[in-house]
Amino acid sequence: MRCGMCAVAALALALGVIPAAAAASTVTVLKDARLIDGTGTPPREHTTLVIEGERITAVGPASMATPAGAQVVDLAGKTVMPGLISDHSHLGLVDGTRADGANATVANIERQLRQFEAYGVTTVMSLGLNGPVFYQLRPQAHAGTLAGSDMFGADRGIGVEGGAPPVKVQPDQLYRPDTPEQARQDVREMAARHTDLVKLWLDDFHGTLPARMSPEVYKAVIDEAHAQHLRVAAHVYYLEDAKRLVADGVDILAHGVRDRPVDQAFIDAMKVHGTWYIPTLGLDESFYLFAEQPQLLDQPFVAHALQPPLRQQLASPDWRQATLAKSADIATNRQSLATNEHNLKTLYDAGGKIGFGTDSGATPLRVPGFAEHRELKLLTDAGLTPLQAIQLATQSAAGLLGLSDRGVLAPGKRADFVVLADDPTQDIGAVDRIDAVWHRGREVSGAVTAFQP
Repeated sequence: MRCGMCAVAALALALGVIPAAAAASTVTVLKDARLIDGTGTPPREHTTLVIEGERITAVGPASMATPAGAQVVDLAGKTVMPGLISDHSHLGLVDGTRADGANATVANIERQLRQFEAYGVTTVMSLGLNGPVFYQLRPQAHAGTLAGSDMFGADRGIGVEGGAPPVKVQPDQLYRPDTPEQARQDVREMAARHTDLVKLWLDDFHGTLPARMSPEVYKAVIDEAHAQHLRVAAHVYYLEDAKRLVADGVDILAHGVRDRPVDQAFIDAMKVHGTWYIPTLGLDESFYLFAEQPQLLDQPFVAHALQPPLRQQLASPDWRQATLAKSADIATNRQSLATNEHNLKTLYDAGGKIGFGTDSGATPLRVPGFAEHRELKLLTDAGLTPLQAIQLATQSAAGLLGLSDRGVLAPGKRADFVVLADDPTQDIGAVDRIDAVWHRGREVSGAVTAFQP
């Protein structure tokens, strides 16, 4: 087995998939940085990190000795924080202005992974609607032979015939079972492919869809997934749905509750069951954000995240006028965001288990990389401190995925981190001022102005 892996690595190196420097176990020393380690503790000034290969081997003061022969990088005045981790994104659905399962090509998924990485999101969970291409690329991402973020996924996921999710996909990207027995078989097929999670959609998307998943079907999904030692994430909107799912053993609520404030009974149930909660605050805002704030398109940080057809659409006065004309929809989405922010803060203050995600890549308006940075700002709008928001997007997000090797910058952890020009604990907007992104112990990109979507 080990010899086989060596042969794969040698072939990748010969083909130029990975640079020669990454093939050897090099030692790099990052000197005199401001360190945000992801645990929620205050930044540590004048800190040195020692990296060997893909891992951090030491963290100490700037005065600590430098190993002989190490490459030294001076980061005086810069901030280092862990790479962001998205617990809820989608890969391969969007290309340009169109969301369609036919976009799930190798080239498109690789493009999105590179974009996530360039924006400091070094690990991505593609939460459903994944076909065979996902399984082709996941081993390469885990091995580090695929450029871009590491990737995990929830296989196809389980929706409703005539209902959610309302997206055009291929037959091998989604199950829509009619009976509990069909649902159990679908889960067994996903387990046989070694999915990381199981995803289900049960609601009617603000009453816009005629069908909802029956309790008998979603209970069968949860029961069979647990029998297969898999966890289940559920798309939700309504509090009553969330309450029933938690009571029936769902492991992750993949969106925030947005129809009304959560009550104490729900908070207590979440804590008793240990259910994770991913608020995705930016989901509802994405429907009107660019129409209401067209000046965002003038910011290089935003412009470099937009494919040319999407940028052209967002810059169109006709598109903006048509979007703003849907005033009732905007009002609903604005209220959903406000309720979501309130519920997030309530659950956070109560000690709930909170992850980090944005549903980026599900629609063209939820832009990979930019959406995650916007989410950090919305978390602070909801009342979290910048340091608390960063912890959710790093240590806590890794915890939701069961990943103990990342999310925190400490000896033994993966050297996945972002170098920032300023201190985001003083101004969360500083997360946008990226100097460099390091992934698996090497610098993979610089400022986002050098990235082409």
